[in-house]
Amino acid sequence: MRYTRLIVTAFDRHWLQQGIREFCGYGSSVIQCDAEAGIETAEISAEETCDGRVGAAVMAFGFSTDALAKAIGKRVGQCLMTCPSTAVFDGMPPSETANPIPLGDHIRFFGDGFQKSKIIGNRRLWRIPVMEGEFIIEDATGCEKGVAGGNFLIQSVDLESGLAAARRAIEAIDGLADVITPFPGGVVRSGSKVGSKYKALRASTSHAFCPTLRGKVESNVHPDANCVLEIVIDGTTHQTVAAAMKGGIEAAVDPNKAGDSIVAISAGNYGGNLGKHHFHLHEVLSEA
Repeated sequence: MRYTRLIVTAFDRHWLQQGIREFCGYGSSVIQCDAEAGIETAEISAEETCDGRVGAAVMAFGFSTDALAKAIGKRVGQCLMTCPSTAVFDGMPPSETANPIPLGDHIRFFGDGFQKSKIIGNRRLWRIPVMEGEFIIEDATGCEKGVAGGNFLIQSVDLESGLAAARRAIEAIDGLADVITPFPGGVVRSGSKVGSKYKALRASTSHAFCPTLRGKVESNVHPDANCVLEIVIDGTTHQTVAAAMKGGIEAAVDPNKAGDSIVAISAGNYGGNLGKHHFHLHEVLSEA
């Protein structure tokens, strides 16, 4: 996968949250979405941002550089330029391997000829006139190779304990840099397998992990489990995804909070054919 990071700033925390939530909407899986998107850092202090305002970091992943560029352009134009007071900056660190994709370079045309460019240091920005002032946006953002689809499955005795374990896992992962969990609340209840009996579908329900199908199919659900929830992780490198998986699993099975309610941890295997990065759970948990 390819990924990029944007720093979004706004007048205050309220408008910042409105903008980044819109940007990340419908960004759960590239099976159907144009990108997998999520909030990496929910709060960046005004002292750390380019324009001295409160900010946040969002990340987006796509199948290719071109696909990601199209998705970013549409999401920024529709979700961030429209949001009152926001500004958008490249959040990628300088890198010789980065492949820049257009950001303001495309969106500037909305200014209908009234847009102005501005160079500050090594940053090229665009000032696009809008009805409440100007939308400030960086000309381009970096794009690098990343890793998407790292996952683990939480098997619990009931829904309540499964939801609690999933929230603990997500809270642990949220504290880590360079990763996102793109699904609703970071959690997937409709885990999928590759392919379907219906030729038009690229993916379908992961029947081996559906508790209600035990007795009808070959099942991988623990005998004592009645709920299976999946955590999907996208990150900058194999190492960052593995660290997030480890932290999430440890939080999910914390005996002081889970007791005996979490009966198994597994993962979507896909026959080892989903990609070149393989995360073997025993190895992930044993890593420092």
